Amino acid sequence: MMLPFSERSSGVLAAVAFSSSVLLLLLLDAFAVPAVASRHRLDAAPGAASCDVFSGSWVLGDASAAYTGYNCPLIDAEFNCQLYGRPDSDYLRYRWKPAGCELPTFDGADFLTRMKGKMVMFVGDSLGRNQWESLVCLLHAAAPQSPAQLVSSDPLYNYKFLEYELTVSFYRATYLVDIDVVQGKRVLMLDDISENAEAWRGADVLSFNSGHWWTHTGAMQGWDYMGEAGRYYEDMDRTVAFQRGLTTWANWVDLNVDPGKTRVFFQSMSPTHYSSKEWPNPVSKNCYGETTPVVGLNSTTTAGQASASGQNQVIQAVLRGMKSPVRLLDITALSAMRKDAHPSVYSGDLTPAQRANPGGSVDCSHWCLPGLPDTWNQLFYTLLFYK
Repeated sequence: MMLPFSERSSGVLAAVAFSSSVLLLLLLDAFAVPAVASRHRLDAAPGAASCDVFSGSWVLGDASAAYTGYNCPLIDAEFNCQLYGRPDSDYLRYRWKPAGCELPTFDGADFLTRMKGKMVMFVGDSLGRNQWESLVCLLHAAAPQSPAQLVSSDPLYNYKFLEYELTVSFYRATYLVDIDVVQGKRVLMLDDISENAEAWRGADVLSFNSGHWWTHTGAMQGWDYMGEAGRYYEDMDRTVAFQRGLTTWANWVDLNVDPGKTRVFFQSMSPTHYSSKEWPNPVSKNCYGETTPVVGLNSTTTAGQASASGQNQVIQAVLRGMKSPVRLLDITALSAMRKDAHPSVYSGDLTPAQRANPGGSVDCSHWCLPGLPDTWNQLFYTLLFYK
């Protein structure tokens, strides 16, 4: 069930020349980035005015989480903050309030009924897995006695709600494009996605994410060479590489996905909180000990946030150039406020000694379950069923 250790402990994202990369990207006319606010406009709830559901604020409410870390059958140790001793609980009570409307409450029974006989698949890295497990937990909480079955064989994980003939899947593809082995070396194929994509055919809803792994270097890097058009490169500008890989993905979607049968989503970059210089009145040097959302972000930009900004520009530009309708699940800004929602030391990936050392070992990349990804799925539910 667990992902390889190198993915589950992403650490601080390497900058890898993203500042210069963004400038380079802006010079590419084919990928000029227009305003994207219009992508977010929809009727967010029955009778509500059309609004941008991704612009708003976090408000402290009284409602408890729909599930716990003890009663969901599918929470990896790295996300299960309650099981690993997180003492506070207010991070579970914040709800997202768009500026111009109310979000519909996530209704698991409604989701199961509407999606009966279908397949919903998340594709990407461990942030996609974070959202997949959240959705499974939310649906299980709505029908706890309904028979279900987990069938997994890495990279594909299927959770089946048998009574509803609904399969909610996760396919691990950190770069989306393929990795081939050539003469014993791992080659990240920027122009080939055929092997991974074969598993995505037939899904009724596809939700993709990628980005974080494109910045990794050294032992965290998942490839030895990059390959494109029969040539191999030891490295290249990572923003350009990400743009080329994502364009390969976009071309596959345009050629192979029937928009009349399959809905496609892409999740924007999930932010990290490894530097407390990003917010006022920090309690430590990272996300450890934070119990409230950020009220106002200051002007300090860390390497991780800079890379996320550059990658979001790539994502938005590529989506704009596609023939297929792909909905952007734009969770970056609202998640950037949630410095309080990471596992930090409350992760089963850490040893007791590591959990006792919040200055040296924390997870400020992933998110607790229950927690923030439940809001991602409330927005996903809104975009799926309320247009």
